[in-house]
Amino acid sequence: MQGWRGRARGVASPGVFATALWLCAGGLFTAPPAQAAADGCGGRLARTVSFDTGEVRVYKSRNQACAVTVARVPGERRQMAVSIQPRGGAPVREAGRFTRHAGPVTVGAITRCVYVRGSVGAGSATSGWILC
Repeated sequence: MQGWRGRARGVASPGVFATALWLCAGGLFTAPPAQAAADGCGGRLARTVSFDTGEVRVYKSRNQACAVTVARVPGERRQMAVSIQPRGGAPVREAGRFTRHAGPVTVGAITRCVYVRGSVGAGSATSGWILC
């Protein structure tokens, strides 16, 4: 008499199949992941500052603020920059020739306002003091 190992090798039971299908279908109906993960910043999207050639996205977590400049039309390498400065502190910058985004740059900002600047090519924007 053959044990359980000899019967129906490689065939999944209907319960296993149904569970796998349920898990896969669940991914279709859930909310998309936050853009923060793609941009490299943690926290929630707190502010977006748009300009002609792109936008600066500002994220806020419990103890940090993070900024990323994203090109409106990704593609060829061009000059991009992002800067975030906590009130009373020094700015943190990243600049160079990028295809999609500059940053992320992060500062500690538990209860401080931040000032954000970003540019893509000839376009640029500043936020003024935000997240106060």
